[in-house]
Amino acid sequence: MFKIPFNKPFLTGNETEYIKDAVNSGKISGDGVFTKKCQDFFERTYGFKKVLLTTSCTDALEMAAILIDIKAGDEVIIPSYTFVSTANAFVLRGAKIIFADSGSQHPNIDANKIESLITNKTKAIVPVHYGGIACDMNKIMELAKKYNLFVIEDAAQAIDGYYNNQALGSIGHLSAFSFHETKNIIAGEGGMLVINDERFIQRAEIIREKGTNRSQFFRGEIDKYGWVDIGSSFLPSEIIAAFLFAQLENIKTIQSKRKKIWSNYYNDLKVLEDYGHIKLPQVSEFSTNNAHLFYILLKSEEERDLLIQWLKKNGIWAVFHYISLHKSSFYLKDNPLVNLTNSENYSSQLLRLPLYYDFSVEDQNYVINKISSFFLDK
Repeated sequence: MFKIPFNKPFLTGNETEYIKDAVNSGKISGDGVFTKKCQDFFERTYGFKKVLLTTSCTDALEMAAILIDIKAGDEVIIPSYTFVSTANAFVLRGAKIIFADSGSQHPNIDANKIESLITNKTKAIVPVHYGGIACDMNKIMELAKKYNLFVIEDAAQAIDGYYNNQALGSIGHLSAFSFHETKNIIAGEGGMLVINDERFIQRAEIIREKGTNRSQFFRGEIDKYGWVDIGSSFLPSEIIAAFLFAQLENIKTIQSKRKKIWSNYYNDLKVLEDYGHIKLPQVSEFSTNNAHLFYILLKSEEERDLLIQWLKKNGIWAVFHYISLHKSSFYLKDNPLVNLTNSENYSSQLLRLPLYYDFSVEDQNYVINKISSFFLDK
């Protein structure tokens, strides 16, 4: 058992009360009072045109793939350094994934390397805002306009993040967020699809409701509903929405605490960077920092693994992150190996440190001291 876990879900105090309210209301299936409260909050706070809660960020991405009519033979450009859902959502519709490298200063997709990957089969670009730090969205949107492509922001980690004062998730045609228990704002599992292009709103409601126009029926816009499109069961229950709303009421407090923890790490570990032992995260001038995660970069995979074992020995759970998707066995079955140096470096050198709301100053200092002793006491 770890003395200090990598993550610990935070409860604000009202989650179970709101769940009880949802149960007592007599409606615990989706699109009830709490679903509407959550969706209204996001639209009002971040300027999203239309929000639909989903059962996961993965489901939101799958909805996005359906909405832009991905078909066999279409190509979709994504970073290799990301979670498998970013790719799977489009592979399930028949797309060919074209992997782009990360930047040299941050795991985000290198916007300068996208244009060379665009062909007449390219349908979409899917930037992933890693760690809640913004990709260079102006460059990406300019490419999308130039080549008539869709942009779907994978904003799984990016709640309350901004690019040049625009909320992440509000820039692309569509975007997807996660409320998994490891995220800043949680619902256990859960996600949302953000629709910034009005032409997708009505169809998104249909896809989310198993391919039926049920939502229009319940609003009294039609006198009966039926099967009108493809779709699936992407709608979360009121129980998930009730839990999520309790979190949203406290988002400012949660974010303030997480940012303080992030800054403590950065300031106290800076000496190790100055000595050349590690590299710290960089936040682009066009991006805010939503403190989703804190990582350090080691010099090699061997050194990272030794540090993981050292921390584990001292009761601390620190973890690496993605294995680059272009090197996965699934991808290599049908595709040649490509050289994406930066992505591979992040896969082998990046280490995430514990970061959660209830992380005490004493525990964080303990983690920082143990990392320092690994390098300085040799």
